[in-house]
Amino acid sequence: MAADGFTIGEVLNQLKEEFEDITISKIRFLESEGLIYPDRTESGYRKFTDDDVDRLRFILSAQRDHYLPLRVIREQLERLDAGEPAGDVRAPTDDTVDGDGLASKRAAEIARALEAAVGDSGPLLDQPAARVSLSLRELCDATGLEADAVKSLREYGIVGDRGDDGAAFDADDLLAARAARDLLRLGLEPRHLRMYRQFVDRELALFEQLVTPLLRQRNPEARRQATRQLEELAGLTGRMKRALLVRALRTYVHRG
Repeated sequence: MAADGFTIGEVLNQLKEEFEDITISKIRFLESEGLIYPDRTESGYRKFTDDDVDRLRFILSAQRDHYLPLRVIREQLERLDAGEPAGDVRAPTDDTVDGDGLASKRAAEIARALEAAVGDSGPLLDQPAARVSLSLRELCDATGLEADAVKSLREYGIVGDRGDDGAAFDADDLLAARAARDLLRLGLEPRHLRMYRQFVDRELALFEQLVTPLLRQRNPEARRQATRQLEELAGLTGRMKRALLVRALRTYVHRG
């Protein structure tokens, strides 16, 4: 190992031959899930140790070879961190069900969809939402939300189709529901999140004014140009909102 550890790119190169589907986005996703925790340099760059690489190899093997959902992998890692055996790991049959009520293979499919939804491997608008269709029960199992909370989020336009209670949820809904879950845990209520849907609707109306002339041309290059413009607008307005919010919060915290 290099004296100062491995970069994320070097870790990717080490694991690529053994795990063909490993990507930088996947490694970042596993970190966001709290399964790995590389050190950071003063500049904010990740630095991985040999132990971090071994931990990644354990996680990736559990996903690929045993179809284990992240919840089960996390429990195994916690046992290993405590110096206990990880437990018996067996490849599931089609009717194997984990403790949350999700079939293990199905849980792995949902986890892959979530990885795709949070990944940053390319323009988001060039591809549809990751291909997964979740029932209400599966969305609850995957997020820890109660069914009533999900129904309220649907009512306020945060997830799903507001006009169809029976519609399935996709990977974008899963990502939004997980964000909503964390906000609800901090004391917000589903009705408070309605304003974010309203923000999105207003931004969409504004963006439509800019790109509709391109989309009306109905040719591939114009559509690609419109997509690139929307991606740039989304990124820039996100930065603008964050800057204004941070400034306002800083003023609030230091007031008086």
